[in-house]
Amino acid sequence: MTTIHNPDQYMYDFKHIMTHGKKKIGVLIGAGAPVSIDIGIDEWKPLIPDIAGLTKIVKERLTPTELTVYDSLENEIPNCNLELALSRIRSLSEVIGTFKVNGFDASEYSTLSVNICKIIKDVVSAGLPEGESPYSNLISWINGINRDHAVEIFTTNYDLLLEEAMELAKTPYFDGFSGSRIAFFDPSSISSNDLPPRWIRLWKLHGSINWSKNENGEITRSVGDQDGTMVYPSHIKYDQTQSAPFSSLFDRLKSFLLEPDTILLTAGFSFADAHISAKLDECLSENPSASILAFQYKNLEYETCAKSLAIRRPNLSVYCKNGAVINGIEAPWKIGEEPTKNWKIIRNEYWKEEQFILGDFAALAKFLANSNGDKMYDLPVSSEVADEHE
Repeated sequence: MTTIHNPDQYMYDFKHIMTHGKKKIGVLIGAGAPVSIDIGIDEWKPLIPDIAGLTKIVKERLTPTELTVYDSLENEIPNCNLELALSRIRSLSEVIGTFKVNGFDASEYSTLSVNICKIIKDVVSAGLPEGESPYSNLISWINGINRDHAVEIFTTNYDLLLEEAMELAKTPYFDGFSGSRIAFFDPSSISSNDLPPRWIRLWKLHGSINWSKNENGEITRSVGDQDGTMVYPSHIKYDQTQSAPFSSLFDRLKSFLLEPDTILLTAGFSFADAHISAKLDECLSENPSASILAFQYKNLEYETCAKSLAIRRPNLSVYCKNGAVINGIEAPWKIGEEPTKNWKIIRNEYWKEEQFILGDFAALAKFLANSNGDKMYDLPVSSEVADEHE
């Protein structure tokens, strides 16, 4: 007998869980989220591109000399991308002094690093388009339910789209900083977590374009023109995440997942970030009552990082276009009987052209926002997915 997963069953239970205010819910948003917003006219143009698109823009804006050096580094680094190249550039700026590598000395590599960061900041400084957006829908869903526990949003992104969406909706939030003119980081507030539940918690795991270092080396948040303090993968990231404020933010992610009966939704996150994936793996192993529901954009066979972790950890479910890994079992999707009357209307929100579409952040956020309007509160929950969370 061939094993299959019925998306109707899991989305029925998921919608039920998301419309109750009793659960401790977190959301992990990765780089794929802003890619879901199309601002193109004649062809698709993401609001903020993925790493490949960002790399292309950076290379287009470098000077010819800088591009030559960048290309040399790119050829030397296996599976190179912008983040890995920038890590190498920063390393060289710290160790080679006046010795030249690929034609640049430490001072020139330092300048190249600054120039790349300025380009990145310019690209990710894009604001939300007018009207409805996936970010406004996400905040609408959070605000639409009277909750016992605050929703906690973790993000690896440097942009200010979440802040903009919350401020447009007049939604109070806390990001670990206190003050107004030049806000300072307050780790004790993160650990105590005693603000009212209606305050969203926003934890920017890799920093933000509006963070900067003061003369004492402390991270502050402001609205000025200082260079953002951003973290990039490879060896540098681990060292940086052990210092404030990053250590406190990663501790908060761990603390959240170690609390009883928590659910973390992931969107736009590929699980290729080894540092975060290792933290998630550790917490899922230590706390079997925690669950992660990962909504992935690609087909299951291409989501190798998420799939391998889900097969090992049954409390991680991975939902892809053509199939899923649920309870450690990999199988294709197959539609079943409608769980309720008129379910086809709801099915259209997550199932189109024989594919599961909630790996698209825009579709997921819309699905969540629509959940607040559906009268699901009194429906029975029968499947084992819901049983794990009740």
